[in-house]
Amino acid sequence: MTQAADQQVVDQTLAWVSHFIVGHNICPFAKRELDSNTIRVEVVRSKKVDVALEELVAGVEWLNEHPEAETTLLVFPTLFKSFDHYLDYVELAEQLLVELGYEGIYQLATFHPDYCFADAEPEAAANYSNRSPYAMVHLLREASVERAIAFYGDTAAIPEP
Repeated sequence: MTQAADQQVVDQTLAWVSHFIVGHNICPFAKRELDSNTIRVEVVRSKKVDVALEELVAGVEWLNEHPEAETTLLVFPTLFKSFDHYLDYVELAEQLLVELGYEGIYQLATFHPDYCFADAEPEAAANYSNRSPYAMVHLLREASVERAIAFYGDTAAIPEP
């Protein structure tokens, strides 16, 4: 794929963050990061799960090397068309973070066009908080999330996977 195609995915992703996530206050922390341009969007075009896991590790390493950056969105425009396949990847990704010693340092937020919470009907309104234009995982610094929660206060309205 071309750089133009990847840039289109980045632009669509950031527009979704701006108009949906920030615009509807889905995540009260997102506006600050969007305004300060500290959201990194990485497009992963591979169709192989092992490459997607390697990109997750690369994303963590990049955040380790760039403490000024708060977050990375790994966007998979061609992989994980199936939500179940995507959930399998998320489980592997979370296990990998633990195995690499990143538990408590980084956490994942999950988004997919067909997102469905475990006990929800597919068309339940709550699912739309985690529905995105593409399958993606959001790598977050756990310390930053904890600081934001301390500042924001009651986070009961923030959807949890």
